[in-house]
Amino acid sequence: MEFRIADTFTTSLAKLTGDEQKAVKTTAFDLQLNPANPGMSFHKLNGSKDPHFWSVRVSLDIRLIVHKTESSLLLCYVDHHDAAYRWAERRKLETHPKTGAAQLVEIRETVQEITVPRYVEEYSTAPEKPALFQGVAEDVLLGYGVPVEWLPDVRSANEDTLLELTDHLPAEAAEALLELATGGKPAPAERAAPGTDPFQHPDAQRRFRVMNDVEELARALEFPWDKWTIFLHPAQREWVEKDYNGPARVSGSAGTGKTIVALHRAVHLARSNPDSRVLLTTFSETLANALRTKFFRLVRSQPRLAERIDVDPMDSIANRLYAKTIRAPNLVSRDDLRERLVRAAAADGLKYGASFLLSEWEDVVDAWQIADWEGYRDVRRLGRKTRLPESQRASLWAVFEHVRAELEGAGLQTQAEIYNRLSQQLKERNRPPYEYVVVDEAQDVSVPQLRFLAALGAGKPNALFFAGDLGQRIFQQPFSWLSAGVDVRGRARTLHINYRTSHQIRSHADRLLDPELADVDGNIEVRRGTVSVFNGPAPQVCVYSDEQAEIETVGEWVRTLLSSGVAPEEVAVVVRGEPQLPRARAAVEAAGAPCRGLAAEVEPEEGAVSLATMHFAKGLEFRAVCVMACDDEVIPSQERIDAVGDAADLEEVYKTERHLLYVACTRARDQLLVTSTEPASEFLEDLDSQ
Repeated sequence: MEFRIADTFTTSLAKLTGDEQKAVKTTAFDLQLNPANPGMSFHKLNGSKDPHFWSVRVSLDIRLIVHKTESSLLLCYVDHHDAAYRWAERRKLETHPKTGAAQLVEIRETVQEITVPRYVEEYSTAPEKPALFQGVAEDVLLGYGVPVEWLPDVRSANEDTLLELTDHLPAEAAEALLELATGGKPAPAERAAPGTDPFQHPDAQRRFRVMNDVEELARALEFPWDKWTIFLHPAQREWVEKDYNGPARVSGSAGTGKTIVALHRAVHLARSNPDSRVLLTTFSETLANALRTKFFRLVRSQPRLAERIDVDPMDSIANRLYAKTIRAPNLVSRDDLRERLVRAAAADGLKYGASFLLSEWEDVVDAWQIADWEGYRDVRRLGRKTRLPESQRASLWAVFEHVRAELEGAGLQTQAEIYNRLSQQLKERNRPPYEYVVVDEAQDVSVPQLRFLAALGAGKPNALFFAGDLGQRIFQQPFSWLSAGVDVRGRARTLHINYRTSHQIRSHADRLLDPELADVDGNIEVRRGTVSVFNGPAPQVCVYSDEQAEIETVGEWVRTLLSSGVAPEEVAVVVRGEPQLPRARAAVEAAGAPCRGLAAEVEPEEGAVSLATMHFAKGLEFRAVCVMACDDEVIPSQERIDAVGDAADLEEVYKTERHLLYVACTRARDQLLVTSTEPASEFLEDLDSQ
């Protein structure tokens, strides 16, 4: 007998208390080991339209809903007795007549008229909005996976009722309709050949998965929010398993599953190439820690496979390889480097600021490993907006040349120099340390890191795979990937299905960015057409007269969340930088909740609300997020604005500060609160605009 679980089961499991979840898992394991166990309390649901729905008693009040036939058992849903029965009475498992995919379909006659949003009801004198899909042929709608009995509702849906309607439809149908309504051209669902198992259809595999053993089921139930470890979207699976004749890149806005694709891609490469080593990496220690946690959840039942995949930040990998093949690195600190640059400039009577000298060194001279005056004079200053005439470059080069000589004399190296030496060495090696490299958060990879990766990949098929989002670039200046030896043209794809962030949060956050973003090489990420597959409350943007009022309100917001059943570790308060952290801490303490500050090597802790700066929140996600202290001169940072060299530099500061706020807001899955004191950041007007 095949034993399957549905994504509706993992979603409902996550809503129960910890003790209730433990009891459900025990029952699920017992069912998998022996579905015919006479000790299992099965009860046929005569009130259900589907004759194969049964309930299984978990405890006095918890019931597990299963779909049982002679050849299979499907875990569908779990809840308290009455709610579980109501769920089963409103659904049936069927095969779509056109696509051939297995679907859990909500029964139309049990659903009251689709609710019109409250703000529409308040203005009932406004003319009724036109139906969105009136002119779409029935056969086309069926081709998207719309259940037959829902066709009339789809035909009559307008922009006010569409989101409510899609909550009742299978995911492939909801996604296609949302894309169609926003001007896109969704591809029809794959059509299965006659006689094909409906559970083998790509859309069915998004929501149903066979559990082959107890370990696989344990992994699925231990982390019910991480459904990506079990259920993979067909568009994601395509990019995970595809063969590429050169470097490839998948992009998409926050929540579209880029990290999911990166994780599965690394595992796919290791499984398909049993004699090879795979590196799964990213640019920072913080993100690598989060990536490592997710990776081990994905491969916990495959230890031999995991042995061939390293999950580490790029700097750690580079320093380890450098120590192994050249010598132990002796890295110069950033503060030491700044002092040397300032001292050398002062000795030559130059009045450049420390921030400019350091950024010119890091983003141009050291990044591209420029070794002589001609190289600095002629370098295309990609990523640097300040224009420098040749005379100024000459005076600056004297400073940089002096510092280079100082570092060499002291036996010190920069991180960029280590990458450069390794890149040169790799060209002389017969076999690289890794045959395949998968890079997450690729938008913030630096020039030296990318040149090192180019040397690792050496242009070989499938060797380099990148996942990132230009809209989340917050650490690096833009530069040409082509100049660094990586060409993804023709092998770049943008994901458009957002399953992590609610429609309301995503649509508000998207107002902070342009609908199209382009890199230096002209590769365009089109953000239009991105759709979220679930709804939630609209984000709140609140401005207060003083800090105390803000602290008290945020404290009450946190207290209300926790009292409603949201776990503390599912909540985060995020601020622009460390100076604002005391306000965040005061708000959580006002709620009477424990809190934990996040840093490079610190992850969210069970039982504690997370406090984080926007930079450290990168790569994380929470059920509810408050982005606090978004005051004028805080974001965008007045310190960064004061340090710019010209108008073009100012534009870059504003762009990356917008990206920071976008990153912070999209850490939220279900609920988002954005607060400030007067005067508020100018960005909040865009975030809260209609």
